[in-house]
Amino acid sequence: MVVRAVRKAGRRAGRVAASVTAVALLGAAVTACDSDDDGDDWMGMGKKSPSASATSSDSASGGESPGGPSDGPSSSSSQDSQDSQDSQDSQETVPEAKVPPVSVERLAKVPTAVKGGVITVGKPGAEHTVKVYEDPRCPFCKKFEEGGAQALVGPLVDGDVKVEYTIASFLDRNLGGSGSVNAANALRAAVEAGKFPQFHSAVFVNQPEESEDAFTPAFLLKIADKVGLRDAAFQKAVTNSTYKSWVGTAMDAFTDDGVTGTPTVVVDGEKAASDALYTEAGFRKVLKDAGIS
Repeated sequence: MVVRAVRKAGRRAGRVAASVTAVALLGAAVTACDSDDDGDDWMGMGKKSPSASATSSDSASGGESPGGPSDGPSSSSSQDSQDSQDSQDSQETVPEAKVPPVSVERLAKVPTAVKGGVITVGKPGAEHTVKVYEDPRCPFCKKFEEGGAQALVGPLVDGDVKVEYTIASFLDRNLGGSGSVNAANALRAAVEAGKFPQFHSAVFVNQPEESEDAFTPAFLLKIADKVGLRDAAFQKAVTNSTYKSWVGTAMDAFTDDGVTGTPTVVVDGEKAASDALYTEAGFRKVLKDAGIS
């Protein structure tokens, strides 16, 4: 009887310990998506992630080539693979896309530029700089974009601030698939099409569940259609992963800056507190404290 009681107590203690661990993990996950970076450059400089699909590994290797941003497949076998992917895309069920907030249209004439792995929205000479680190599949980035980020619209239009976006894609490694890489490639293509702010907003409005690898080229094109992005060059870039090398450059920039989770927001060199990111009023106060109105 004593032995049985001890065993029962042990099992109960084990269940309690497991519950405590689960709660602790849940608590750690409520403010950001963790990159779980072990120091290896999984974008092509070091070991590749075993959980990432071949598509995500291939779509994120190396830096931008001297010949230009496009370094897509040229061999017949690669073309056959692309044809097969196109066939699969044409047969997949693509979700309906939603329209982004009307406020994003105010950014239509705000200049956008690319330097290295960073996309900058706003006047180059703006007095203040906000750095935003995001992964397209991160649900907390969606929460930031629909909350705190709305406080940036006015200052961007007025030319008081510029926003430097570093688009990461570590969640493909963590969860498997290539959705983050696909979305990052499409976001880069949207810069060339002159509609990055609108498409960027639409991507997060239409973000699928984090565990679903649903940012396919077909879905991204449907999202783009909601902001009037129907440019043939953009469509080709999304379908052919034209900016796959840039995706690697962006991930390198994310790692080099020592960022380990998303969203991470830095205002004039000061990291914003996580609990201030998810409401417009909360982040507006952060901006106001930095002299941005």
